[in-house]
Amino acid sequence: MCERYVLPDQCLAERELAPESKWWRFSASFNVAPTRYVPAVRLHQGQSEAVMMRWGLIPAWANGDESAGHWLRLSSATLEDGPLFRGPWLNGQRCILPFAGFYTWCLTPAGYRQPYFVHVNDRSVFAVAGIWDRTETDEGDVIEGCAILTVPASAPLNSIQTATREMPAILNGEDCETWLRGTPAQARALLRTAPEPLLRSHAVSPRINSLACDDAGLVRAVG
Repeated sequence: MCERYVLPDQCLAERELAPESKWWRFSASFNVAPTRYVPAVRLHQGQSEAVMMRWGLIPAWANGDESAGHWLRLSSATLEDGPLFRGPWLNGQRCILPFAGFYTWCLTPAGYRQPYFVHVNDRSVFAVAGIWDRTETDEGDVIEGCAILTVPASAPLNSIQTATREMPAILNGEDCETWLRGTPAQARALLRTAPEPLLRSHAVSPRINSLACDDAGLVRAVG
C-alpha cells in the first residue's frame, strides 16, 4: 500500500496547507518513490515551515545507518507502544505531506499485480499525516526523514488491496493545525479511516512500476 504517490504542484500545495515559512522547492510528480526527498510541513519554533525531507524515516539512534532500518509507513496503532517511534510521536515531531493521490496494487487470479490510482473526490491536493526524525551520520551529515502514518483501509480499498489492510491517514483541512500544534491525544483523535464516499480509485497502467516513467498518463484509467 502506498509504495508510490503523486505530488501536486507546489503552488497548489501552498494554497492548501498555507505554511508560514517556505524552504521547499518541488514540482508536480506522478511517480514518487521511497528515499526521494519530498515536501512536508512541520512545526518549528512555533511556526509551520515547509521543508524537503527524505521519504524513509531513519531513527535518531541509528546514527544515519540505513541498514538499521528506514520506515516509509508506520501503522498508527503502534505509535504509543512501539519503542522505535514513541519518542518522535510524544515529542510532537509530526508533519503533513501534500498528496494528489497514491497507488496500491491488487493481485489478480492470474498472479499479476494490477496497480490502482487512489485519489480524493473533487480535491487536487489533500493532506496526509506523517512523523519525522533527524539522524546524524558519523561523518556529520544530517538526514531528516519522514514516514507516512496509516490507518485501517476503507471498504472500497479493501476490495482491491491484497497485501495490506491499511491506507494513508488523510487529514481534513480544518484539522491540519491541530495535527501540527495539538497534544499527542488531540493528534491521535485525527487518525481515522477516511469516509467511503471520499475516495475514488481506478486501474492504471503497469508503467507505474518503472521509475523511468513520470508523466500524467500514469494516473489515466485503463480498461
